[in-house]
Amino acid sequence: MPESHARLSASAAHRWLNCPPSVALTANIPEGSSSYAEEGTLAHSLAELKVLKKFTTMKKSEYDKRFKEISADPLYQTEMDGHTDTYLEYILGIAHGYNKVKPYVVAEKKLDYSHIAPEGFGTGDCVMICKNDLHIFDFKYGKGVPVSAEDNPQLRLYALGALNEYSFLYDIQNVHMHIIQPRIDSGISSSDMAVSDLIAWGETIKPIAEDAYNGKGEYKCGDWCRFCKAKALCRKRAEYLLDVEETAKMPPELLSHSEIGEVLRRVRMLKNFIEDIESYALNEILSGNSVDGWKAVEGTSRRKITDVDAAFKILTDNGIDEAMLYEKTPIGITALDKLLSKDQFALIGAYIQKPKGKPTLVPASDKREDYKNVDVNEIFGGNDND
Repeated sequence: MPESHARLSASAAHRWLNCPPSVALTANIPEGSSSYAEEGTLAHSLAELKVLKKFTTMKKSEYDKRFKEISADPLYQTEMDGHTDTYLEYILGIAHGYNKVKPYVVAEKKLDYSHIAPEGFGTGDCVMICKNDLHIFDFKYGKGVPVSAEDNPQLRLYALGALNEYSFLYDIQNVHMHIIQPRIDSGISSSDMAVSDLIAWGETIKPIAEDAYNGKGEYKCGDWCRFCKAKALCRKRAEYLLDVEETAKMPPELLSHSEIGEVLRRVRMLKNFIEDIESYALNEILSGNSVDGWKAVEGTSRRKITDVDAAFKILTDNGIDEAMLYEKTPIGITALDKLLSKDQFALIGAYIQKPKGKPTLVPASDKREDYKNVDVNEIFGGNDND
């Protein structure tokens, strides 16, 4: 998998399209790493391997060798195999939809969209072309933030790069963009565009991309800040979230619904900002730097037995009944699902129920359907006269 990153990367397009100068602001801030990112990289390697095995002439011995290397990684878990199968099965479903026509499929394809964004390129997880259709597949292994294919600039830039690469070979008229995020419920989404509309969109973002590349434009705070390397240090973000001037102009009696909406939006962003800046300050202090008014101390810890078998043997040897030392509790449904095969899990299907979730407050831009059949008394309890 390619490791280099474009200055105007497709994966960060949501940020630099909304906050162009953030590109220059973060240019000298080193890339952070985490076990989650490394786990995602490993999952992508496995997903790529499976696509190559299915759509190329890869030998079984080569597949087995590479799978063994991936599964030997400490970050590998058996569920990764299942989630990457979901990704492959989705791609196969699209491919099989073209009766008697074999599609062109390539994995981890470098796509150049520098005709739209200066020096722009990215790596598409999977590209498929068949008849007049171009398909862009993006595998997301994260389970914290749902990602939608609708109006997704990352996928659109990949599609523009694929058009740039293949339009002289294929008469592409329609673009289909897919996100497969198997660790999230309803984690598969797609979006369709005519090629003419995609090209028109690309033309509209050219000036913004030019500003971003040259460090121009206006800083703007939004949900894209969450993935910015300067998120803990950005003055614009701090000013926006801590500015109380607008709330100071509110009527002194009661907030309107529109004002509540704005307060909620800022409060949620502020929670993320607090976590970001606390993490940054702690890392700075632990690195030997000072942050005025703050220090690092040892947090609360819990006692633990270093060797349960050895400790319990001493107790039983000294007359403690072994039955007193163990609790018999069934494992949870998630652990059970991982332990059993699909056929075994299906045996208890009649005893598994997924109740309707309680209503959750989310921004209006969330792609999930509105909550229906609401009984407020049932959710929040009856009134004082009950």
